[in-house]
Amino acid sequence: MAKEKKENTAGPATLPQPRLKKHYAEKVAPKLKADFGFTSTMQVPKLDKIVINMGTGTGEKDPKHLENSVRDMTLIAGQKPVITTSKKAISNFKLREGMKIGCKVTLRGDRMYHFFDKLATVVLPRIRDFQGLSPKSFDGRGNYALGLKEQLVFPEIPYDTFDRIRGMDIIICTTAKTDDEARALLKEMGFPLREKA
Repeated sequence: MAKEKKENTAGPATLPQPRLKKHYAEKVAPKLKADFGFTSTMQVPKLDKIVINMGTGTGEKDPKHLENSVRDMTLIAGQKPVITTSKKAISNFKLREGMKIGCKVTLRGDRMYHFFDKLATVVLPRIRDFQGLSPKSFDGRGNYALGLKEQLVFPEIPYDTFDRIRGMDIIICTTAKTDDEARALLKEMGFPLREKA
């Protein structure tokens, strides 16, 4: 009987094991468990997902702008973003319902850890006059939001294809119940938060 051919289930090029995932399991989780007095490992806060959102204004007038935003975000995040559309019409902004107004991407698993590592160690220190991030940008439920004014701080963006500055919002979602837990988690993971402002 001929041997069955093994199917290649690996899919596209797999990323190496994230450094931060290992760091979290070995050092961060045990420390947080001890500091907050958690009885179960399941109570220890961890990174849940990272959402990157880029608004482009009305993409109808300049479709190339939206196309380039999608291209830039694909390079930054490592996966293709979805195009966001307006939910309702606002006449003051010349906005109709269903208009393409930006793009967003949600990172989970290994990609999320790789992006978080790159953001904390490479991207944020490249910002001019960077003094650390504000510790006040938590939402009360353990999620942290930050805005970047330009996409050029990411090393993946080539200068020769640069056409205009595009800002973006980055939301780091954690499983923490309080801001204090989330703050402790992000600090232990090497996120450059300032001391109390």
